[in-house]
Amino acid sequence: MHSLLLLTALAASGDLTVIKNRQLERNQTVAKALFSAGLDDATVDGVQGALKAAEFDFKRARPGDQLRFVFVEQQLDLLEYRRSATKEWVIRRDGDRYIGRFREIERETRVELVELEVESSVWDAAISAGEKPEVAVTLSDVFAWDIDFYRDVQKGDKMRALVEKVFAKGKLLDYGNVIAAEYEGHSVGHKETYRYRLPDGSESYFLQDGTSARKTFLKTPLKFAHVTSGFGMRFHPILNYVGAHNGVDYGTPQGTPVWAVADGSVSRAGWDDGGGNMVCVKHVMSFETCYLHLSKINVRVGQRVAQKDVIGESGTTGLSTGPHLHFAMKRGGVFVNPLNQNFPRADPLPKTLVDDFHEKIATVKASLEALPVAHATIHR
Repeated sequence: MHSLLLLTALAASGDLTVIKNRQLERNQTVAKALFSAGLDDATVDGVQGALKAAEFDFKRARPGDQLRFVFVEQQLDLLEYRRSATKEWVIRRDGDRYIGRFREIERETRVELVELEVESSVWDAAISAGEKPEVAVTLSDVFAWDIDFYRDVQKGDKMRALVEKVFAKGKLLDYGNVIAAEYEGHSVGHKETYRYRLPDGSESYFLQDGTSARKTFLKTPLKFAHVTSGFGMRFHPILNYVGAHNGVDYGTPQGTPVWAVADGSVSRAGWDDGGGNMVCVKHVMSFETCYLHLSKINVRVGQRVAQKDVIGESGTTGLSTGPHLHFAMKRGGVFVNPLNQNFPRADPLPKTLVDDFHEKIATVKASLEALPVAHATIHR
């Protein structure tokens, strides 16, 4: 069944204008969508030729793509094909032929203040604040070195952040960089971080005193997940005995991206009879981390990975009762509890940059602490 069909008849100088709004259905080709709107063979050929000339990739057509047909006197006069909020193709009738062009809708990036207060989760807090829930993921990236967004977050915790918001035609599309953020939590205390551009052009996050927000290891290899089984002696539901559980299990849907918790080199990537698809990474200070039961492996042995690189996706391969990630950590070849480790921070800002850093964040800090929302506007 087709999506909403809108027919609008307007009398304009005796002309009958009819507008049809459709969207591409599952397993429906662009040609079938054109025929379903009432176009004849010649018109379909002309429209597809115009789309092709405008570098439209028919293989990338997906269910949900929007089509707007404008008919004048029962003849197609205009077709707008929208793939996303910022990508659109326009086909116009020019005499007895059709001409197409690609039109990228202008995006506007504004830095705005986001305020969240947790009742049940950061995800729900974002929705309650009138934000897209994706902002919770954006903020979790910034605090990934200090806050486990499942174990550490408690009711009443508060966040304020200056975040880039990307708009098109007044509609919020996505979130960009976090310029500054602060977190006030019952268990983690006060956290405050600022984005700063270094002389080499790279950007990183620093605390108010110039200390790096980045630590050598992340708190968890997942943005959002809950611990279903901790480190130590545990009952194994498949092997049916109590034994050492040399890691932490995180309950997470299959296909969830898995981060490398620190820079390192892949020491193992492949199948393990008990662990299923498994990746292990060797790090500094004789640490090694392993990620088990993956549904997909994105790396190979010997490959260098950086902290937050997605090395695979969670799954339920090997001896597993359901989708989850088993995360293990060794130091000097001995298993240790990943949740009990306290890792050092990366190098602080050089002393020569501290004054510039304080000068740059002064305005940002004032905006973070003030109520006015708009901070900057960037056109792309």
